[in-house]
Amino acid sequence: MQSLADKLKALGVQVGTQGLQAVKNSKSRGANYRPIDEVLSGHVYETRLGSTLMIQNTLEKSYKHGEVNLASQFSFNALSRCSSEPAISELSLESFAFIDTETTGLMGGTGTYAFLIGVGRFISGEFQVTQILMRDPAEEPAQLVTLEEILAPSEAIVTFNGKSFDIPLLKTRYKTHRWPFPLQKHPHIDMLHLARRLWKDRLSSRALGNLEVNILGAVRTEEDIPGWAIPQLYFDYLMTGDASPLKRVVYHNSVDIVSLAALFSFTNDILTDPLSDLITHDLDIYAIGKLFEDAGEQDMAAQLFNLCLSRQKDGTGQQTKQLVTDVLMRLALIYKRNGNFSDALPLWEQAADNEYLPAYVEIAKYYEHRQKENKTAQKWTNAAINLVTDLLSRNSISHYESSHWLSELEHRQNRIRAKILRSRILE
Repeated sequence: MQSLADKLKALGVQVGTQGLQAVKNSKSRGANYRPIDEVLSGHVYETRLGSTLMIQNTLEKSYKHGEVNLASQFSFNALSRCSSEPAISELSLESFAFIDTETTGLMGGTGTYAFLIGVGRFISGEFQVTQILMRDPAEEPAQLVTLEEILAPSEAIVTFNGKSFDIPLLKTRYKTHRWPFPLQKHPHIDMLHLARRLWKDRLSSRALGNLEVNILGAVRTEEDIPGWAIPQLYFDYLMTGDASPLKRVVYHNSVDIVSLAALFSFTNDILTDPLSDLITHDLDIYAIGKLFEDAGEQDMAAQLFNLCLSRQKDGTGQQTKQLVTDVLMRLALIYKRNGNFSDALPLWEQAADNEYLPAYVEIAKYYEHRQKENKTAQKWTNAAINLVTDLLSRNSISHYESSHWLSELEHRQNRIRAKILRSRILE
């Protein structure tokens, strides 16, 4: 049996960057020309509508992709809530199909083919990657029939940008043949959408390759190829018959599938146990807290926001002034919704110390409406007006922003002043 290291190498993945170098690609005939059966270790798969090329590789379920486990050990309850896909909560890991396509164009449309379709599934303690390669466009009916067979046991799908690209493209290909789309009713987790919500503040790019390096700790070897180059390589193969470059395309697709499964499992793990040691960056803790807050899980969101603040106090965090302020305001809002103003007030005061104008407004509203202490509300409103003037003088806010704030604050100031005058008259 192949070792994990050998399988990792076969998939075009390594941990770390040592030894990475560019590989020159040759598509010329002659000594470099190689037919497809010499390049790819697949087998011809026969269907009622013709044949296609099928390539299969397996990894042990215990395999670690980079630094994370390929297979999640938890149920999908938290992930179902945070992704608004309640149907996946009771599914097993074996119920998911991980799908990625390589296409003849990057824009989609009716003229775009998915010449390579990769599907990953957990089967009998292994992760099996099955790739269906269309050796010629005439093989598309056989390819789509094969895909339907592979997906038959699945009950949900996972993609990366699949809601915008892969799945609409596959729907179009089935529609072209006037066939029903086999995944029409499957719950669909698009990991790009979750990745944007989890890591948009920490990572400048949420491309799968960037997530591999920064989240999974996996780095591809020189056998990989950039996605933008793939359509041309397939056209070159169709023109020349030289399949040499397709090996790199197949590796690219295979690693995409493995990374997709690992990212899915890692995301499920951190959402299931968000207070675990798996999460080491404050921006990640904050992002997960926002996910739970948006999902209506206020208690867990509050725990995560409090964890951020405690890490800032004991010096273990990597927090900016803006992050601390954002956490303070979100946590205060949770307390406010629950009617817990005694806990919300000191958080607003801390945010006000960071010169955050909405915090001044919240404090003024609290004293005006909850405590009926109009003079204290007036004090905070006046302080906010002075802060607007100061921020404008430092070019920390624009003239448009200052006008907006002054209009709101002066309206509040006038109302509070009128209340104070009425109370004096009544006295």
